[in-house]
Amino acid sequence: MERKILCIVDTSAELRAAIRYACRLAKRQGFGVALLYVLEPANFQHWSAVQNLMREEARLEGENIVQKWALIVETLSGITAVPYIREGIAQEALLALLEEESSLCHVVLAAADNPENPGILVSTLIGKMAGSLRVPITVVPGKLSDAEIDEDVAWGE
Repeated sequence: MERKILCIVDTSAELRAAIRYACRLAKRQGFGVALLYVLEPANFQHWSAVQNLMREEARLEGENIVQKWALIVETLSGITAVPYIREGIAQEALLALLEEESSLCHVVLAAADNPENPGILVSTLIGKMAGSLRVPITVVPGKLSDAEIDEDVAWGE
């Protein structure tokens, strides 16, 4: 079973730093890369047909976003990323995936450049839930340059 580093994929600007960091670390360690995109629950419940259409459009958008980042992972590292798309609350979906997939050995998150709100996942997982996780988490500042990330990951080479 190949061990994998997991990145949570969204549309944030800081994700670029987390993806690069995860790719460099995975390549250095001989690990794979997995990408998780979480579809937040829709709050539209008036007509089930409209709700289903909205859910399907959100899933297609998620698949496109994951595919875009999977191509970037392959370009940066030569690794074919394993995609996961889940519905629900991001923290809950992440914890459930970590329980289901024993090959996931590390989570890499990107922190927004806002000291008061680095992001909901960063705040939750590093704060309240940090001690209950079975894998280490690395938080990458989203404002790091490619050179800074490459230098940081290369320290053990």
